[in-house]
Amino acid sequence: MKRLAALTVALLVAFVLAPATLAANGSTTDLTSQGRLVAAFRGAFVGYWGSGERAFDPAMRSVVDYWFRYHVAKAALAAALLVALLGLGVAIWRRFLRAGGLRAAALATGGTVVTGLAVLSLAAVMANIHGMAAPFGSLLPMLFGDAGTRSDAGLATTLSQVRQQLADGHHPPALEAITSDYIKFHAVMAIEGAIVVPVLLALTVLLWRRFTRASSRRTRRLLAAYGVFTPLLALTLAVIVVANATTAAHPQPGLEGFFAGGW
Repeated sequence: MKRLAALTVALLVAFVLAPATLAANGSTTDLTSQGRLVAAFRGAFVGYWGSGERAFDPAMRSVVDYWFRYHVAKAALAAALLVALLGLGVAIWRRFLRAGGLRAAALATGGTVVTGLAVLSLAAVMANIHGMAAPFGSLLPMLFGDAGTRSDAGLATTLSQVRQQLADGHHPPALEAITSDYIKFHAVMAIEGAIVVPVLLALTVLLWRRFTRASSRRTRRLLAAYGVFTPLLALTLAVIVVANATTAAHPQPGLEGFFAGGW
């Protein structure tokens, strides 16, 4: 279990620190800095909108390609971390069932923490998959917030034009690309959730079946705890699926709200 714990810690550190470096190449090394990435995207967005074209110009293509690679690296590390956490969680709970006293309490705490991290890792996998599918769409929140750049004056004008085009119902090529990635971003999230929810429900059934067959009181309590937690997680995810599917089917209100100042 110690080796598995060490691997988990190493993957957690890599998940936080490594993706930006893994995504960079010779021309995008400066994008590993969050501030420079935001500045580069904002500047590229102003130029892209002004070009009147749907196809990305070189500046926008460079940022979008970097962000795609970033999400690939992040998704791969999150998936590896999830597998490690699941293995570590199983190992901890098995020891918990055989332990007593303070050791059992410590193992229960560790198992709970690992479960929480596994849920976060699952969320990270899903978030980075739809980030991979729609890297341009996942960059759009960087248009808002602090981190001022020299292009902010031009950015404010550009965002005003986007809002006006949305309000007028006009869809110039750049806005078509924005809408397309916005829809894709939410649609992929809905599809991911629609896959994961049945898996969680099947796991719930399995947990309760094992509960009915278990003889140990501690085992039954553990299975019951997960038997309640798992469907609640599935229900939460189902709500997210419905919200994202609705947004993908009717993107206009969401886009208008987003460009009014929030994702």
